[in-house]
Amino acid sequence: MNVQDLQIDWLKCFVAVVDTGSLTSARNEVFRSQSAVSMQLKKLEAAVGRQLLIRDARNHQLTHDGQILLGYARRILDLHADAQAAFTGAELRGRIRLGVPDDYAAKYLTPVLKRFAPRHGSVEIELHCEQSTSLIPRVEQGDLDLALISRDHSRRGTLLFHEPMVWVGSAQIDLWARDPLPIATYEEASLARRCAIDSLALQGRNFKVVYHSSSLAGQIAAVESGLAVAVLTRCSAPEHLEILGGAHGLGPLRPMEVAVYRSRASARSKSVDSLHGLLIKTLRISG
Repeated sequence: MNVQDLQIDWLKCFVAVVDTGSLTSARNEVFRSQSAVSMQLKKLEAAVGRQLLIRDARNHQLTHDGQILLGYARRILDLHADAQAAFTGAELRGRIRLGVPDDYAAKYLTPVLKRFAPRHGSVEIELHCEQSTSLIPRVEQGDLDLALISRDHSRRGTLLFHEPMVWVGSAQIDLWARDPLPIATYEEASLARRCAIDSLALQGRNFKVVYHSSSLAGQIAAVESGLAVAVLTRCSAPEHLEILGGAHGLGPLRPMEVAVYRSRASARSKSVDSLHGLLIKTLRISG
């Protein structure tokens, strides 16, 4: 069987559908209509002569052939992006308004910006550190170009990786043994707050919210002072705090789905294209 040349646009649509889980969400990643994305997938399947995706009740699932092609598609797109950067990187100019929660800034964003900045010295990065619940509407409104977020549903942005959540407490004070359990939480809409309360509810554990703060520093301060236990992303939990778990009567926590979310208003920005691609290439899980 002769396999036709695989066009970059076909591969971009294919990877976008895999990463976002649906045609509807993929169209926002590649800035095409849903029907156009569907057509690109059909052309790709015709070119390789195999079915690549199966649609179930809610989203698209990879076939065995689709899993094989996905690895090649990611490598082709990464190499294509590198080739473009080699010839256009020096010409990139403008400003990128980038959002990130405090949790992810140091571990995940800093290494990416250290790679991006030397290549594109004429691009200004305007960094906004806020909770995901604040960043998401700002991206939707076009107030931010890109954001690294804990996504609130599976069709929001491009999934990069899963970040574990952990219970933390002061090693000097056994707050975990108290009934009701004193907890510190983020704002009411926070996914971390929902994660903590859902876990306690499943255990039938009595708890009392004794501290509210929208900042990571506030959460850590509440734990350090012995006021409460809290739920933090694993990457943001300080080493001097104790990680709590089953031995302390605290149940498992759902991990966060960390994604990069891009505004439609930034569709024609080559500088945003470049940083968006680098975030995905650097942070995305394999497969």
